[in-house]
Amino acid sequence: MHPFDRLFRFVLPPGAAAVLGTVIGVGWFTQPDRFASGYAPEQPIAFSHALHAGTLKVPCGYCHSGATRSRIAGVPSVETCMGCHKVTKTDSPEIKKLTAIYESGQPLEWKRIHSLPDHVYFDHRPHVTAGIACQSCHGEVQNMKVVSRQMSLRMSNCLACHRDPHEALPQGSSIKRAPENCAACHR
Repeated sequence: MHPFDRLFRFVLPPGAAAVLGTVIGVGWFTQPDRFASGYAPEQPIAFSHALHAGTLKVPCGYCHSGATRSRIAGVPSVETCMGCHKVTKTDSPEIKKLTAIYESGQPLEWKRIHSLPDHVYFDHRPHVTAGIACQSCHGEVQNMKVVSRQMSLRMSNCLACHRDPHEALPQGSSIKRAPENCAACHR
């Protein structure tokens, strides 16, 4: 028997398995909750998308106006909310909280639900311009009283859509594929 035979048979396979298990375990268990499907943090103001986007049919872009003009769709400012709530449902306890924040001049600290790791570059503009509905990635928010992350934003989901975007695009779109090169999303 060759002197390295024992090394290749008995030491390297368990060692490789241990290294692989460690890498997968660290990657899985250190992923913050905010990257996981189902994440729904408690917000400072109870806000129902089912009421606003569903029943009242307020377009996503009214509150998330950055989606058409910047990388980040953004969360609404207190001023945006108060545009309606200076006169609407002013006796509601949640609107009273909102009014107090507005009058104090402090920003409303919404907790982000859809966020990506720092090494990922995402721009809402090309997606919105292509006609991709917000619900393709964010789920049917118009039916959610409490918004939660519906889709895991792991790279495999993004690549699946980039490779075959026909389900997300409006009918008649001339787009067949989206960029798949690393630099498209990692800058």
